[in-house]
Amino acid sequence: MDLYTIFLMLCMATLGSSMGPHLFNVVDFGAVGDGITDDSKAFMKAWGAVCRATHETLLIVPPRKTFLLKPVKFLGPCKSPGIQILVEGNIVAPSKISEWTTTYMGSWIVFVRVNGVKVTGNGEIHGKGFEWWRCAVKSKCMRPMGMKFHSCNNIEISGLKIFNTPEKFLSVSDSNHVIISNLQIKNPKTSPNTDGMDLTHSTNVYVRDSHISTGDDCIAILSGCSRIFISGISCIQGHGISIGSMGHNGQYDTVEEVHVRNCKFGSSLNGAHIKTWQGGSGFVRKVTFQDITLHNTSNPINIDQFYCPGGKCPNQTRAVQLSDISFIGFRGTSFTETAINIACSQSLGCSNIFLDHINIISSDPHKKVHSNCFNARGRSTNTFPAVNCLQ
Repeated sequence: MDLYTIFLMLCMATLGSSMGPHLFNVVDFGAVGDGITDDSKAFMKAWGAVCRATHETLLIVPPRKTFLLKPVKFLGPCKSPGIQILVEGNIVAPSKISEWTTTYMGSWIVFVRVNGVKVTGNGEIHGKGFEWWRCAVKSKCMRPMGMKFHSCNNIEISGLKIFNTPEKFLSVSDSNHVIISNLQIKNPKTSPNTDGMDLTHSTNVYVRDSHISTGDDCIAILSGCSRIFISGISCIQGHGISIGSMGHNGQYDTVEEVHVRNCKFGSSLNGAHIKTWQGGSGFVRKVTFQDITLHNTSNPINIDQFYCPGGKCPNQTRAVQLSDISFIGFRGTSFTETAINIACSQSLGCSNIFLDHINIISSDPHKKVHSNCFNARGRSTNTFPAVNCLQ
């Protein structure tokens, strides 16, 4: 047992033995933490003990150590009523693709059916994605996402610093009551498909006070999500905060009650972004983007119902229905001349679009910005550039 664990135990003891969780340390289960030895089995042994415990537990990943992990899976359900994983040391992935073992659910670190888990701390997670990015461009290889939570309720992820993940870092799916806060996620602008986080089929998700700098969406809200609350996000480079894409390959997709506020976009490809494919169905409704700061942002407000990254999509009439979408309190500069784009489907269009207190100017003092609409119904007040194209 190392000094860090002993210190934590003494702190717990001063509060009374009945108040603190039972402590586990990955080092006590054989983890070395030299950044070279594979510590995956030791982490799995530690997880087994934590998950079997019948009391609240604290699993410690101690500081001043670097733990090499190959793909690991933390499976529930667990007997413990509350599990906290305190990451104070660093966790690193294998540097070479050949050193990876088979992933579970396409992920490096995955939690399944684990309720009440908290993953917190000041540690760093390094995905070593450089070789994966080259492979994705040259060979279209399938890359693992960083950390996945599937069918997990009442969970919290906070405080971590994440670097260079092979693909997206965080995926939350089929989960309820999730808090994500104070994360730092950094990937190069050129790293392909490195979303900061994707949310799918999840409800009551709170994402706040985080810095995300990626090569794709800072946050992507995908089908089946409702009651999503996002605030205090600094989204640098990347593709903004996106709803979608939705309706790909004719799918029925739904998203509702998404509230994004007090966020900053800097040099990103989009700001507030809703993207749907032609030919899909379903709906996006009751969405608000509010109090948004822009700096040199391309496409600050962008609804695109003709989303087609490859540029060779057939024209189709069926579409995802968009309604009750508000953009309030946007201010700052646009890198592109089209500061506001509301391109709605030819068949259904968009209804009840509302813009208020918008002031977006060009980042180039010699250029002007404008708005663009197609088949969009709604109204705007106190908005620059003017959106006279709303029906």
